[in-house]
Parts: sequence; C-alpha cells; structure tokens
Amino acid sequence: MSDRIYRNTRRDTDNLSARPLRSPLTRRRFLQMLAAGGAVMATRCAPESEARPTETPAPASKAGTTPSPVVEPRKPRSYHLPAEDGSWSPAEPTVARLPSGQNIVRVEGLGEFQFQADGVQTLRPDIFQPGRFSLFDVLVHVADLGHISLDYHFSEEMNTHVIDSINGDASWWYTAFYSGGWPEGNAFRMDMFPYKNDMQFWLHRERGDRLTTIYDSFVREVDRLAQNAGKIIIPEVSTRSPKSNTLYRNVEVTAHDVRTDVLQPGVVTGLDAILSLAEQGELSELKITWYERIGSANPVDSYWLEQIDRAEAEGTCGFVYETGTRGIGGNHIHLPSDVRVTVSPEYTLWFWICL
Repeated sequence: MSDRIYRNTRRDTDNLSARPLRSPLTRRRFLQMLAAGGAVMATRCAPESEARPTETPAPASKAGTTPSPVVEPRKPRSYHLPAEDGSWSPAEPTVARLPSGQNIVRVEGLGEFQFQADGVQTLRPDIFQPGRFSLFDVLVHVADLGHISLDYHFSEEMNTHVIDSINGDASWWYTAFYSGGWPEGNAFRMDMFPYKNDMQFWLHRERGDRLTTIYDSFVREVDRLAQNAGKIIIPEVSTRSPKSNTLYRNVEVTAHDVRTDVLQPGVVTGLDAILSLAEQGELSELKITWYERIGSANPVDSYWLEQIDRAEAEGTCGFVYETGTRGIGGNHIHLPSDVRVTVSPEYTLWFWICL
C-alpha cells in the first residue's frame, strides 16, 4: 500500500410494492421528504438491514450560518430518455448553485467552528470541479484556520482520505445532511460527499469495529475495481416496482457526465448505473426531473429518477435507491444519485416506496 500522509498541528486555544397511503400527503410533501437525496428514513422503508448507531450526535446549531438566497425557483424540468439523438442524458446542461457564505462544522467535544465556503479548496480535483468541494475539504479548511489539530492521510487501497486524529484523539466519523434532511448513519467516503449550502455537518467519535467495517468495504471496492482492470462492474443491479422486479448481474457502468457542473468528466455516479442499464438495452424508457428547491428544502439542485419503463412516480409513490456493500449499514442515505460518486459497489438497488 502506498499512502500519502498529511499533518496539521495547529490547535484552537479557545414490501417493496405499492402500499396503502398512511396519510393524505401531497406529491410536493413526498418530494420534500426526499429532497436531501432521493431517499427516505431507512427504518421506514429501506430493504437493507442496517446496524444503526445507538447514539446520534446533536446537529450543529444554525446560528451564524448563511442561508441560501431566497429566490423564486424555476419550475422542475423533466427529461424523457432516451433523448431525440438516442443518448441517455439530458439535452440541456444544468448548473447547481456554487457553495457560498458562512456555515458551521461541529466537532464533538471541541465545539463549533465557522468557515466561509468560498475559502475552501478541494483535495480531490480528480473528482470535483473548481469551486466545488467535499465535507472532508471543509474539515481540512477548519484545521488550516487553526481551529483544530488534524492528522490525516490518503489511502490508496481505500481511495479516500482517512482521519488519523483530531486534537490527538482517533476514531472519528461524520454525520451530514442537506437542507430538508435529517441525521442518519452512513458508510460513504467523506472526501466524495459534495458540500452544499445550508447543510448540517459534524464529526463524532465512532466505535473502532464500525470504522473497520466501513474501511474494509472501501478496500473491497478498490480491489474489485482492480480485478476488473479499472472498469466499474457492479455484480448486482436491481430495479423493483409494482410493475416489475428484475435483477441484472455484472453490469458495466460508465460515466454519462450528467453533472459536470459539480463533478469532473468521467466521474461515475449512482445515477450512471441505471443510465448504463438503459444504454445497454435492458430498459426502454427513463424520466429524470431537475429540482432547484422543494418546499423548505433549498438548495436541492439535483435530478430525481421518476420513471423506469412503465413505472412512473405518482402521488406519494416513487423510486429511491441505495448502493454500496451489503450488510454493513449506511448505504441508504440522503445523497442524490446524480452526485454520488461510485468507486465499485457490490450492489445498486432502485426500489419503489409509498408514504
């Protein structure tokens, strides 16, 4: 293994088919509940069996943060695929709002630290476009400001940056959610989690065995990628709806560059799994819709998958997804599929829920 080591020693001295509706929710309310990433709370609907943390850290306070500007959003824009030219990507480019203003990151036991979004630089220019960055980049920036002492390294065998210690203490993980979301367990690389305005983000101590489980899943992904000569081949991709239940094996996934406003060309995302299936002739029709905001969730600035073949979202019913390594918990998270960077997951599942 070849690891790059970085240190910062400055301290701050200061049932997957349609179900009867539980309540008369509107489609807007349904989308608002999904606004942070096309997912709903796993305890209510996710098929994966997740080992949830016994304690959830309190979120960072909103004091001192800069909310997104209040502007009249454009109407959602839907795209039926394939496009007229036969491609499986939207005909018009979309651009999410750039991170801006002031926000807070909380470090358990140390406090809350303010930062200006336009001062953060990414450590992953292989993934993010200029002006875009990850949650890990925020943490490094806070250390560069002298608020905390951070030791970390880049692990080639996991393809991610790893926190060695914060102020001398080890075993850190993070919790984060976008506007309109809520706390949840996750097993996603922090240096691939895109930052957006008006989000909550904090670091907390994690059990050593839980971190080992997460890190082992990252190693297996990188090993799988190497075994496939750099091609992303997902062993199992499934789609489940009231109209069909289909499993596809060994699906090669390629980039469709749907979100080059945030990600570099060639970066593969969770959405690319379903687009690749369609491109390979396994699916006949898709519909994706771009939302700038939904209810109080602002910004949203992402695509939702709203139709797979004959199954189209309606009322309070629609598609959500999860992807990752089976059995570890934390794959079903509020991160939009169009910006969820894919390394080489064990499975991807798009499934149908009704609230």
